[in-house]
Amino acid sequence: MRKKSSSEALLNCKCPRCREGNMFKYALTKKWFSMEMHDKCPNCDQTYEPEPGFYFGAMFVSYGFSAAITLATGFILYNFFDNPDTWVYMTVVISSVALLWPAMFKYSRAIFLHLFGGIRFNSKYSS
Repeated sequence: MRKKSSSEALLNCKCPRCREGNMFKYALTKKWFSMEMHDKCPNCDQTYEPEPGFYFGAMFVSYGFSAAITLATGFILYNFFDNPDTWVYMTVVISSVALLWPAMFKYSRAIFLHLFGGIRFNSKYSS
């Protein structure tokens, strides 16, 4: 079996230490609105909460996602739909952020854990 890269583990919401165990109980493709996260990695028993309140910092990553979605939808509406009314901007931006919220939640936690969790890859925990 080939070794997974850190970016591949991040995109699949896998454990940063073994890169095999799932961080969340359900994948985005199975249960879109399920936010249940494992307490520990099912593969290597690495805890997913290094300290109490750790994921408060993930709110900043989620804010970045929301800002990017807002800017992208605003750019698309302005340039491709002949500058619609303000209510159209608000409706499209709020709807797109609301629909993408589960993905933003999961990926903001995964990014924050991988970058700031202090957990490094260890090949002895991967199969």
